Amino acid sequence: MKLLGRAHIFADNINTDEIIPAKYLKTLDKAMLGKYCMSGIDGNFSKRIKEGDVIVAGENFGCGSSREHAPIAIKASGISCIIANSFARIFLRNSINIGLPILEVKEKLKINNGDLLDIDLKKGLILNKTTDKTFYATAFPEFLEEIIKDGGLIEWIKNRGEKK
Repeated sequence: MKLLGRAHIFADNINTDEIIPAKYLKTLDKAMLGKYCMSGIDGNFSKRIKEGDVIVAGENFGCGSSREHAPIAIKASGISCIIANSFARIFLRNSINIGLPILEVKEKLKINNGDLLDIDLKKGLILNKTTDKTFYATAFPEFLEEIIKDGGLIEWIKNRGEKK
């Protein structure tokens, strides 16, 4: 699975309250959640997103509460993937469950806001097309790639049942 999008840079320790503040948790409307994505840090974030864009962050992305609203808001905003040095474990699981690709990269990322990224999830390759630098992430195992392609864990399970 390949993705192409512009980078939006965030720091370490981005928590779920910053991703989607508690005052927006009264709804499960994905479009509404997407509209307020990252508004705890940047109230104009969702207005700058183009479908397919990518969040790039440092350590411990998605820390804080276990709310599934956070990855739903990110995906609904148009973000196609999150690249970070590490993720909070529950955020990682929630992201896979809803079909949002996330990649862990151990090296320091030399990526700037607006850089164009070409991402190969299967190989774990991230090519910064703006600077022509390549980064290596932990590649997705085949079954996780299937979950992402199917749109999340529930759809993957449904599809597996239909195939049998």
